[in-house]
Amino acid sequence: MRLLDIISRGYRLEILDNYKTSDFDFILPEQLIAQTPLYPRDASRLMQVDRASGSVTHKQFPDLLDLLQAGDCLVLNNSKVVPARLLGHRQSGGLAEILLLRDVGNQTWECLTRPGRKTRVGATVSFGDGRLIGTVVGELEDGMRLVSFSCDGIFLEVLESLGEMPLPPYIHEKLADKSRYQTVYAAQSGSAAAPTAGLHFTPELLTQIEQRGVSVVFVTLHVGLGTFRPVKVDTIAEHSMHTEYYHIDAVTAQTIEQTKQNGGRVVAVGTTTCRTLESAWADGRLQTGERSTNIFMTPGYSFKVVDGLVTNFHLPQSTLIMLVSAFMGREQTLAAYALAIQERYRFFSFGDAMIIL
Repeated sequence: MRLLDIISRGYRLEILDNYKTSDFDFILPEQLIAQTPLYPRDASRLMQVDRASGSVTHKQFPDLLDLLQAGDCLVLNNSKVVPARLLGHRQSGGLAEILLLRDVGNQTWECLTRPGRKTRVGATVSFGDGRLIGTVVGELEDGMRLVSFSCDGIFLEVLESLGEMPLPPYIHEKLADKSRYQTVYAAQSGSAAAPTAGLHFTPELLTQIEQRGVSVVFVTLHVGLGTFRPVKVDTIAEHSMHTEYYHIDAVTAQTIEQTKQNGGRVVAVGTTTCRTLESAWADGRLQTGERSTNIFMTPGYSFKVVDGLVTNFHLPQSTLIMLVSAFMGREQTLAAYALAIQERYRFFSFGDAMIIL
């Protein structure tokens, strides 16, 4: 099946200079929003899309092994989700919820707080019968707070025991196993949300991929909740993209550059990995070290590093579907999503996957 056939039946080919947010809308049946992960991890389906021809093939995720070639480079985001949702009691009385978004150092985090109006500067919240204390030390834009934490012991260990996984708002079922909202290669703590395209991988599949002659390397981008924030402006050019922090080491950069020089493909796993690689490209090479990015990729963007993309199916009108549209075209993206709905693919964080080559 070719996406062009779907486009000719239901989508108008067009060139837009100034896209509207509504240009990336689609109707998704609620029952297709995956509420729980599949077992095993790689049991999900995989839609293969060829960008050049528009051909589509329906596969299972382990078939990724046959779609990668010796000499390719698979790049994954090894950021680890912190159990960032804390439920506690305000010193002044009443319940409070704090969601950790970004570590700014010295056990101080940018946070969302509920109820926000009662957590002003100076307010304190106790968690776990006083094992962890949070004090609001600053008020930020968009209702966020700067919260400084104190505890007996190692902060991340205390957080691990008291915190809950900050699941996206469209997931309504409780997650029985917290590890299922982590990739098997998660190593660097700091994300408020999982890089979900990587949730499909098992250690065995990654080993098989390397045995095929594919390089497997990692970047780190700590995912913030800006990923889930809706685009509130009518014209996407007016949208202010959230900032996220990333790190690329010399080994990863050298491997990717060597892959490009040898004619191999660089395949990014997830939109976070894609944003990291494209943000780090400057002066004909990948820049290493720790940096920040607010890159917003929309149709018309020229990709410098990424040749292939493994990604889940995203929310309508989100910056994520706009990134996918930048990679394979808006019309082809909407056609692929229409086909995914028709074929009953599972959507969003715990859903099925797509590979675009």
